[in-house]
Amino acid sequence: MSLNRSEKEAVISDVTGLAAKAQTLVIAEYRGITVADMTKLRIAARSNGVTLSVLKNTLARRAVAGSGFEVVADQMTGPLIYSFSEDAVAAAKVVAEFAKTNDKLVIRAGAYGGKVLDVNGVKQLASIPSKEVLLAQLLGLMQSPISRTARVLAALAEQRGAGAAEAAPAEAVAA
Repeated sequence: MSLNRSEKEAVISDVTGLAAKAQTLVIAEYRGITVADMTKLRIAARSNGVTLSVLKNTLARRAVAGSGFEVVADQMTGPLIYSFSEDAVAAAKVVAEFAKTNDKLVIRAGAYGGKVLDVNGVKQLASIPSKEVLLAQLLGLMQSPISRTARVLAALAEQRGAGAAEAAPAEAVAA
């Protein structure tokens, strides 16, 4: 289906808006994926805050021109699905998880922070825990020294209390 000039400009402006808000872009080839599988991928992406788009590569190149995702413009050939996410790891997680179960989806490249990510880079980004998990781990690390100190102080207080209890009956006998 051919788009007229105004439709192309609308697509470019939509994708430019996505790229402006996104932290991560993952590009994957979807040749041979069934409609049912693509629907599953879209549902998983939507639930994780990832925007999936099948775009004409020339329009995608124009849309990311001047953004941090311009570094992957040379990878934009063939039938590709573009995954944008505001969360740094969400797009990589969704695409990598789906690619594990469906060998037809082939990760091509990605971009994060103005740097190109190869297939392994996208998989490494996908292996990073989510923001909530990282914050919980950080909080646990911060609480650890405090809770250890509290346990040591409680043990010392308990020992002193036991020592005072043993000394008290001896004083009572002597009186």
